[in-house]
Amino acid sequence: MNWYLDVLKKYAVFSGRARRTEHWMFFLVNAIAVVVVVAIDLAIGTFPLLWAVYFLAVFLPHLGVMTRRLHDTGRSGWWLLIALVPLVGCIVLIVFLATEGEQRQNAYGPDPKAVPAAA
Repeated sequence: MNWYLDVLKKYAVFSGRARRTEHWMFFLVNAIAVVVVVAIDLAIGTFPLLWAVYFLAVFLPHLGVMTRRLHDTGRSGWWLLIALVPLVGCIVLIVFLATEGEQRQNAYGPDPKAVPAAA
């Protein structure tokens, strides 16, 4: 749960780097939260109201963590736009997001694995 909250604390931070764990744990908790919100929305008959509110609340943090994840692999955040290419774009983006980050300092900052975690 800390991974999810850490991403929300960096609400609209698009600079720096994010480890694979940070991105994918946020993705997992977010997917579970969407299922719960949609279930509640359907149960009370307001679909898609709650889902839309939740989507808008996590849109910028999700863009931010994906951008930081791409920075960790040495790519610009503009590579997110490759998802707009039909069929292949999303697959390429997933591969980029799943690729191990550079194990040295790059143009976007120091290696997040080498930096001691803040207490």
